[in-house]
Amino acid sequence: MTTDTATEVFEEHRPVLTGVAYRMLGRVADAEDVVQEAWLRWSAADRTDVREPRAYLVRVTTRLALDRLRQIRSRNEAYVGPWLPEPYVTDFGDTVPDSAERAVLADSVSLAVLVVLESLSPLERAVFVLREAFGFPYADIAATLERSEAAVRQLAGRARKHVDERRPRYAVDPAERRDLTERFLAAAAEGDLAGLMSLLAPDARLVGDSGGLAKAPVRVLESADKVARFLHGVAGPGLVGAEIRFMELNGGPAVVVVTGGKVDSVLQLDVVDGRVQCVYIVRNPNKLLSLEVGP
Repeated sequence: MTTDTATEVFEEHRPVLTGVAYRMLGRVADAEDVVQEAWLRWSAADRTDVREPRAYLVRVTTRLALDRLRQIRSRNEAYVGPWLPEPYVTDFGDTVPDSAERAVLADSVSLAVLVVLESLSPLERAVFVLREAFGFPYADIAATLERSEAAVRQLAGRARKHVDERRPRYAVDPAERRDLTERFLAAAAEGDLAGLMSLLAPDARLVGDSGGLAKAPVRVLESADKVARFLHGVAGPGLVGAEIRFMELNGGPAVVVVTGGKVDSVLQLDVVDGRVQCVYIVRNPNKLLSLEVGP
């Protein structure tokens, strides 16, 4: 395999490698670092006996991501306030033509699922990502993790049970979610407390991630009343002079607030039965660097 061919093969599989790394780590920068390290190892390796480049590259990427995940875990112990994954652009385009596969990939990268994945062990998380999001056979996952297939099946069962018990059970039409997001944003911007209350589920929650670097609640707000009153107090003044854009992030519509040409915050909603179940707000500037906003 020539150098040019090796580059072409790697670039062909880069989207999958980045997808695996991001779901493992929850940060775009860390995922990109892992994929870059995978490229360096691939380019320097003896590829003579590599019959399945995709499996080989996923194996390398997963092992690198596991090492990075253990480092991140210790780093996150000192994190200020609630933690959320870094917003991730998920415009699958023509790379995922099958609608069912697209739905699985979108769900596996949603904020709700990624938050649950944080509570899994590194090995459980790796197994869940490879099996549930990308459909790898148990035998391949076992080879990747250097575990027996029986052990991998046990890890998969525990991880799936844990995630199923904690992630929201709903299927929301993207158009409905976008419409509710627009109405929710309008009510917040207009200071319409009654309008906000009408859109929130009674047990709604608000999770704000600032890392201590921007203004956001230092604890999760619980109940529609607390969420609505918080947004009523800060949204109107906070949106003055700001530009509002919509992007597809983490598999669904998200509101991107731009001030002074830079992304100030990202808001995304979890919707259940036509009402807002959870409001996610990312304001940590270090988690917004990867979002490109042109003029």
